This record gives sequence, C-alpha cells and structure tokens, in this order.
Amino acid sequence: MLNPDQLWRRAALIQTIRAFFIKRGYLEVDTPLCLTAPAPEAHIEPQEAGDRYLQTSPELCMKRLLAAGGAKIFQICKCFRKKERGARHLPEFTMLEWYRTNCDYQGLMAEVQELLEFLADRVAPDKAVVNGRPFSWQNPLERLTVAEAFARHAPLTLAQALAGNCFDETLCRYVEPCLGQQRPTILYDYPAALGSLARLKKAEPALAERFELYINGLELANGFSELTDAAEQQARFTKEQALIESLGRQPAPMPRQFLAALTDMPAAAGIALGVDRLAMIFWGASTIDQVVTFTPEEA
Repeated sequence: MLNPDQLWRRAALIQTIRAFFIKRGYLEVDTPLCLTAPAPEAHIEPQEAGDRYLQTSPELCMKRLLAAGGAKIFQICKCFRKKERGARHLPEFTMLEWYRTNCDYQGLMAEVQELLEFLADRVAPDKAVVNGRPFSWQNPLERLTVAEAFARHAPLTLAQALAGNCFDETLCRYVEPCLGQQRPTILYDYPAALGSLARLKKAEPALAERFELYINGLELANGFSELTDAAEQQARFTKEQALIESLGRQPAPMPRQFLAALTDMPAAAGIALGVDRLAMIFWGASTIDQVVTFTPEEA
C-alpha cells in the first residue's frame, strides 16, 4: 500500500496527464467497465463478470464514440486481464487511452513525444537518469522498424522468427531489453498478423501501421492507425476466435455493436498507455507493486 507522499505523487502524475489532453482540446470520456463482448484477442484473456466481461481495454467503446462524431477523446480508467501477475503485470491496472480522427500512427508518434516531454518536465524534472544511465526526454524519440530492431539486436531476422513461430520469444529475449536505454524508443511497422485492429500499409500490405513505445526495455504503449473496414475486421475477429478455441478456451461473443458502428468511423489513430508502468519509470521502481495504491493481494 502506498504511503501519503506516494499517493500525492501518483495523483500528480494522473492530473498532469489529464492536463496535457485538456490543454490540447481533447474531450475526456468514460465508458462501461462491463461489456457483453470484448475484442477477441488470443494473447489476452478477459475476466468474466456474470454474463459479461470486465473490459481489457476501453478501445471498442471509444471507437464507437468516434463513429458517433467524437474527434479527439481520451480516458484514464481501470482495465482487467486474467492470469496477468508479475513484476510488470497486474490483473487490474490503470490505462490511458486516446484517439484522434484524421490522424495516422505517424501523427500519434509525434504526440507521444510531446506527452513524454510534458510529463517529464512537470512530474520528474530531475529525471535525467533511468536505471543508472543518462537519459534524454527532449531529443526526438528513436524510431526503429521491427525488421531493423531484429537485424540490430536479435540472432535471427524478422522473417526467420516468423517462419520459426518464435517472434514473441525472440522479441522478449533479445530485442526488448535493448530498447529505450538512452531515450524513448518507438518500434513500428509490425507484421500484418500482429496488428489485429490496425490498418495495413497501402504500399506494404504485409505490414501493419502499428507501433509500441519502450523505455528502459519496458513496453509502455501500443498504438496504430485504426482499421475501419468492418468486413475485414470481422474476418480478423473470426480468425482470432478460432485461435482462442485452439488454445482450449471459450471465445467471447462477437462484438457486433462495435462492428456495426465501424462503418461510420472516420480515419483515426489510437493508443493505449500503461499508467502504472509509466510511474515505474518516473519513480525508478523495479516492480509494478511499488507504484499502485493496493496490490491484488492487499485488496
């Protein structure tokens, strides 16, 4: 459990995040925690709540707000995922999520840098060292494609990792620990199969317009240009449900209200950022337990 000084520190971080978005004309929204149908994702297991599911992300409902006419929206909320507990994972955690219409993942990358500079200047102005190394929040973020990162840090190429069905293992073991060591790093242009809700690149349809943010080897955020083709999205969801079944789990219902709204959704980009993990970086914490008000075991 956090002490009073730590509670003030956590509150200051959340209030500063909120100030950043309000200053830029974003509308703060709130969406239901309990859903009839979350997005089917094989690597994420939702928590049941009676005949519904606790949200793993506010993504689907926030996109429905974009389809209804929202332009710039953000939310700071609790999210829930089963079987996630470790030094960097919690089954209940705090997420920042924001969306902009008429924007793609490149525009969102620039906004991520603005957010990090804004927070570092106000929440941790003396944070020029991360994990004992000099660190810069002001320089442009390092940007690496996934293929470039594998070529630089992994013992096999991206194509070899995909062919050998060891992409995740190779990324976690060899690539991620090297990212964001002197400044924040953006890893972008993921293989199409790893961007289930992301738009594919027109010039390179084998790649998804998706990126992730890393600091000190810790993945903090996942963003992308949004897929707005309802038929393509349903096909991807169907494929994901089949994968969930192959893993011995019962998939949740198809999110049909979201798919129906998708036909009215304008071009947009969105991103989810883990607030607790960001607090770990600013506080110099080694585990996520050190930055949350109560751990699951204390609740």
